[in-house]
Amino acid sequence: MAIERWRPRWGIAPWRPSRELEEWGRRFDDLWEQPLWRLPVEERDWTPAVDVFEKEDRFVVKAELPGMKEEDIDVSVVGDTLSIRGEKKTETEVKKEDYYRSERSYGSFYRSIRLPSGVDADKIEAGFENGVLELTLPKSARVKPKKIRVSAKKAASSTRKRAVKTAK
Repeated sequence: MAIERWRPRWGIAPWRPSRELEEWGRRFDDLWEQPLWRLPVEERDWTPAVDVFEKEDRFVVKAELPGMKEEDIDVSVVGDTLSIRGEKKTETEVKKEDYYRSERSYGSFYRSIRLPSGVDADKIEAGFENGVLELTLPKSARVKPKKIRVSAKKAASSTRKRAVKTAK
């Protein structure tokens, strides 16, 4: 009689609770994946990306609003808050030999940015080009930085030398 090495059957594996939890987590995540009838991720809960940066005499706000028209964008300033609102509307229509598909999606967004002190709200300018809204917020004259030249005094350095000699 020959001795044969034992080989476990495929499908029989020791029970590992962590592996089972991972599998259930994967199944749960799959439930929330995008089915064909749902909107694309870009069109659900859409909030535009906004960059805010400071230059010497102004602040600049850039918002990415791809696929929008300037008439669908509303910019306003109330107190020290800049508000950007808009409504995105998209319609797609596909006509093929054996099927027809028409989709419409609508969604609005709202972003508010607290303005730094010293912005001259009456001179704010807005431009919209290639899906990017650019707002220029000029600083008021009282807030613009004033350059002050710093010069060293020779008398101060000689006083310091005398103080070091007396300390010894």
